[in-house]
Amino acid sequence: MENFKKLKMTYTLIETHPSPSNIELQHLRNSLPDQVVVQRIEEKLSALGNCIACNDHVALTHTDLDRETEEIIADVLGVEVFRQTIAGNILVGSYCAFSNRGGLVHPRTSIEDLDELSTLLQVPLVAGTINRGSEVLAAGMTVNDWTAFCGSDTTATELSVIESVFKLREAQPSAIVDEMRKSLIDSYV
Repeated sequence: MENFKKLKMTYTLIETHPSPSNIELQHLRNSLPDQVVVQRIEEKLSALGNCIACNDHVALTHTDLDRETEEIIADVLGVEVFRQTIAGNILVGSYCAFSNRGGLVHPRTSIEDLDELSTLLQVPLVAGTINRGSEVLAAGMTVNDWTAFCGSDTTATELSVIESVFKLREAQPSAIVDEMRKSLIDSYV
């Protein structure tokens, strides 16, 4: 299971080297709920989690991703795909994190690029860091529309920026999500 990267809660893209056999792929499909789509991608680039960043509407991808892979991402995830760089970095999946409510990008992203990306993604963006100044944002955090998990070295200032840009204080979780949150906090402490 470590060979696949979850890109969206209800959809999954498979990315492995070497590729799983057809039997292994079928076993994965049979083991997962029906709403999880498993799709084989034959791509020259590896570690697709570093090459793709997405929310429920838009995906940013590495500029050298194959056109066929781009089409698979668009079809399977149901998103619009844009080839993009973040502060000159082609590994967009590493240097940004965004949800449907906001996003954090590489700290050296220019104001012009921030505005362009924000317009493209239709969410507010802030340039920032994680884990005491790390620019590799996705290595230190994961986020969705109601919560974020950050590395233990993340400073109070970084957490404040994250809570603000992702509008986490405004999120109104359902009762079940609230219960999940409590159990996660209990198990972490």
